[in-house]
Amino acid sequence: MSSLSARLPRFPWDRLEPYKTTAAAHPGGIVDLSVGTPVDPVPEVVQRALAAAADRPGYPTVWGTPELRDAIVGWCGRRLGARGLGHTGVLPVVGSKELVAWLPAQLGLGPGDRVAFPRLAYPTYEVGARLAGAEPVAYDDPREVDPAGLRLLWLNSPSNPTGRVLDADELRRTVAWAREHGVLLLSDECYLELGWEADPVSVLHPGVCGDDHTGIVAVHSLSKRSNLAGYRAAFLAGDPAVLGGLLEVRKHGGMMVPAPVQAATVAALADDAHVAAQRERYAARRAVLRAALEGHGFRIEHSEASLYLWATRDEPCWETVAALAERGVLVAPGDFYGPAGARHVRVALTATDAAVAMAAQRLKG
Repeated sequence: MSSLSARLPRFPWDRLEPYKTTAAAHPGGIVDLSVGTPVDPVPEVVQRALAAAADRPGYPTVWGTPELRDAIVGWCGRRLGARGLGHTGVLPVVGSKELVAWLPAQLGLGPGDRVAFPRLAYPTYEVGARLAGAEPVAYDDPREVDPAGLRLLWLNSPSNPTGRVLDADELRRTVAWAREHGVLLLSDECYLELGWEADPVSVLHPGVCGDDHTGIVAVHSLSKRSNLAGYRAAFLAGDPAVLGGLLEVRKHGGMMVPAPVQAATVAALADDAHVAAQRERYAARRAVLRAALEGHGFRIEHSEASLYLWATRDEPCWETVAALAERGVLVAPGDFYGPAGARHVRVALTATDAAVAMAAQRLKG
């Protein structure tokens, strides 16, 4: 019997373990800049909401509470400029990675269907296609993909790993292309609130979609902007017809965001102050790391948004990883995100101020 796991590539992070061991042996220990996991405290307003909702013995609903749906609709209007969204146009999910990995299967895709994603991309887009038995297709320009059999088109702006931002005109032309060819467009916008040298725009902005959400869905997460990676709090917004079908599938699968997390999400979406404070922390760390990397001979490409610096010394990425590990600094090799990243590394901003300062000092030595 064939195993589902046989469809999948080797889990990339397992390959990094020997370099992690090397970095950990450095005097003073490891500075891990390889994984974008938050290290700062969960905002107090969110912790209070979670604790207040702790006594919830009953099952939550897959669609979420009316208060949660109100909060998502309100945030999308305030932050994304989305107009005309209602409760049928939003859907909470159990973290964005779960959604990305299982979306093609939940949409009913399978053999003969194609799923397209950027050539440099979060590897779970390809994993999701393979789990469903669909064909994964990497692109440089989404509008140059052969639309035959193409059922799902992923955009990612700001990009993980490169930090590249797609402007409103590019988004608008891609939305029009997808609608022309009957292709569902999913826009992964989880880093949208972390723009540094660009102001990221959502596909739900009326300047992009024209107040019409047909055939488009945006993916958002609270993991980075609110330090809630441990809560698994994310949501979809967009085409009610698409989300209605997903809701029915997810109800059968019991894919429920825990009730206390739903309450915490409401609090997080209502409070902009903690997001601004977290942005300031990341901006300061970004400035320190960028200067240190450039002083060490790296060139930073794109990186105008998101939580990473996309860096190269024009050498194979694993050579870079090995050299930095000897200095006690662990980074992610660019080929985790596709062969096009073979001469780059991804450097995460998600470390404490002290750890970032230590990494910068080690790069000077």
